[in-house]
Amino acid sequence: MTEISRRALMATGTAFLLTGCAVARDSARKSEIVAGADTGDGTSDADFALVDVTDDTLDKIAGWPVIDPRPTRHWPNRGGGITSQKIAPGDRLSVRVWTAEETSLITSLGERYADISGLVVSPSGHIVLPYVEEVHVAGLAPEVARVRVQERLSSVIPSAQVQLTSNTGMRNSVDMLDGVRQPGTFPLAERNLTVLNLVGAAGGVADSPGNPQIMITRGGTVYRMPYEEVLEAPELDVALHGGDRVVIRPDERSFTSLGATGGQRVFPFPSEDLSALRAVSVIGGIADNRADPRGLLVLRRYPAGTATRTDGPPRDKVVFSFDLTRAERLFAADQFLLQDGDVVLATMATGTTLQRALGLFGGALNVGRALRAD
Repeated sequence: MTEISRRALMATGTAFLLTGCAVARDSARKSEIVAGADTGDGTSDADFALVDVTDDTLDKIAGWPVIDPRPTRHWPNRGGGITSQKIAPGDRLSVRVWTAEETSLITSLGERYADISGLVVSPSGHIVLPYVEEVHVAGLAPEVARVRVQERLSSVIPSAQVQLTSNTGMRNSVDMLDGVRQPGTFPLAERNLTVLNLVGAAGGVADSPGNPQIMITRGGTVYRMPYEEVLEAPELDVALHGGDRVVIRPDERSFTSLGATGGQRVFPFPSEDLSALRAVSVIGGIADNRADPRGLLVLRRYPAGTATRTDGPPRDKVVFSFDLTRAERLFAADQFLLQDGDVVLATMATGTTLQRALGLFGGALNVGRALRAD
């Protein structure tokens, strides 16, 4: 190896050491991210606050507003649905009237029966029959309605014998709109139809990542509950009412991972409650050779004006800091719940860039040794 080559190699190594801070990094350091933050000591006018997550601060943080784009979580009372089919407004009835008479008001000579179809139950609960006008049938079981219709027709056709069939309308059925393998309209007939009965009749839940939510629209109210909780709690398997609309949707919430993590992308919430510690697992962990275990950060933006509330955070924008090197702080991280739109940022450990520069310089020295051996 010539003297000129040795000098060039040493110059290259020196350049590596002097410019170590310019080596590409996966993430900023914690000190860079939180520089100038409002820490509550009154010395900063920054527009974001830094809050260390500890056992002492968890209760206060839990009282701050919750960011959740989903409908409010609540659920109908268990109550009872129908135990047998009841005729309701909007149902369609068909009546066949048998008679032993040679002729009658509704049959021709030689005919033994007449069909009256397409009888729509009116909003007031009535159907209209020839010669007897209105008959109230809403709220009656089909057999009871048959007897009532027969009694009314007997006043004009003494030998009348009636058969009655009903096709359910909107008020006597429920709609399974989406989130299952076979969406459709399902009649309420002969039993209590519960939420899980309906999902089963519709082919089961379609493949859905994360934390599916089941929602019932009843009148002007939308009810929501995590589907897994309905599966696990029999008291939540409520009976449905005619006109209910049911849908199963993915959880709308998500968080973003950045920095020295196992993945840098948007993740859906895999469960109803997601702690900061579990989020680290969801994203694939932090890079143990680059990340600062004392510098895991969660960035959250509260709605504008939140900080003006007496029970709100010190700023609308808050950086939560976690120390994953101490047991009590790990427990605190496992109790801190992420919210929709949070950013999980793993910062780079101090000295990591210099170590990488030294690694590059060591590689250059190895090259030099190889050249000298030649």
